[in-house]
Amino acid sequence: MKDNGKILDGVTVLDLSTFVTGGFCSAMLANQGAEVIKVEQPGYGDAIRHSGPPFIDGESPYYWTVNYGKRSVELDLKNERAKEALYELVEEADIFVQNFRPGTAERLEIDYDSITEHNEEIIYLAISAFGQTGPWRERSGYDLLIQGLSGIMSVTGEEGRQPVKVGLPMTDLITSMWAAFGAMTALYRRELTGSGEYIDLGMLEATLPWLTKQAGQIFAGNETRRMGTKDPVLAPYQTFETADSYINICILNEKLWMELCEVLDRPDLPADERFETNADRVEHLDELETEIEATLRTKPTDEWTEIIAEEGGVPAGPVFDVEEALSNPQIEARDAVTEIEHPERGTIPVIEHPLKFDHVDSGFELPPPLLGEHNRDVLRELGYSDAEIDEMEDAGVFGEPSGSGE
Repeated sequence: MKDNGKILDGVTVLDLSTFVTGGFCSAMLANQGAEVIKVEQPGYGDAIRHSGPPFIDGESPYYWTVNYGKRSVELDLKNERAKEALYELVEEADIFVQNFRPGTAERLEIDYDSITEHNEEIIYLAISAFGQTGPWRERSGYDLLIQGLSGIMSVTGEEGRQPVKVGLPMTDLITSMWAAFGAMTALYRRELTGSGEYIDLGMLEATLPWLTKQAGQIFAGNETRRMGTKDPVLAPYQTFETADSYINICILNEKLWMELCEVLDRPDLPADERFETNADRVEHLDELETEIEATLRTKPTDEWTEIIAEEGGVPAGPVFDVEEALSNPQIEARDAVTEIEHPERGTIPVIEHPLKFDHVDSGFELPPPLLGEHNRDVLRELGYSDAEIDEMEDAGVFGEPSGSGE
């Protein structure tokens, strides 16, 4: 039996960030019931709105994936009346998110000291490439740069070839998840102590804890290297070619190794001293790949998946393209990709977030907002009359009058 509501009902987030590091963080909070007010540059908005192609009716669907569940307000923060309105929003907010380069928030008078003049209990999240201190603090930085500096690219790609970035904005998303975790833990601390918090989060150091296995190699005095899909400490744990495509096989212990050899009908493999233990197999990775692939190339991937995974119970599966990943029987059974009503485009797809609570609800209730869609609604909720909002519009609070939302 679920209780009424969501975990973060009653929590208000002001998100002044652009692109992914703050945007995906506040989307995670929106998914759990927080009211997220997205404060955007008048007339242009968050730059991710224009990140493409592709575009659908002039808007990037990439923007959708990071901004479900929010409301949009345009405020020209160089306009004093707009800044006053922002400060009024701050008074009602619980979490404030920005990802400006260090120094920018101070110039705009929305740094922690300025914001806490209006709300001492606020949780202030400052996200940047390198954090607020250190010799690189003023450098700009994006996912590709951080993937390179964090060591990820040094272990991604094929041996002897150019370093390769992970095909996702991985360090942006890693940072986003730390940001959401930090916001939640600070909220919990505030419940206990009544005190707000300032959180300094840098992308580079946010990424380092995810190195785990590779960091362990360095701590043990070993070198790391690019290995394609092979693994430095497990074998076979990689992608293999079949008769028609590719299959991933993941062997983590000797029991699974014996079961794999059985379903492949290769009793000769565990009898071979080169492959007797995991350590032996890691030492002879290339020879092991040759032997296993000779068998796998006799049948297509779907057939091998049935034999190895379904019948044999060994971890294995195909390499899906993104369309297949978003639409398959498991994803459909779990309602992981759904639809939501959009104010201009009918229904649009939604990638739901994966936390399925037993006692409370979660999920997105609002589509990604149009730019300035909630200008008036949000100010009315602060107590402004329509006449006052008209005056603010004429004063350039929302940028040029033609750029404001209704």
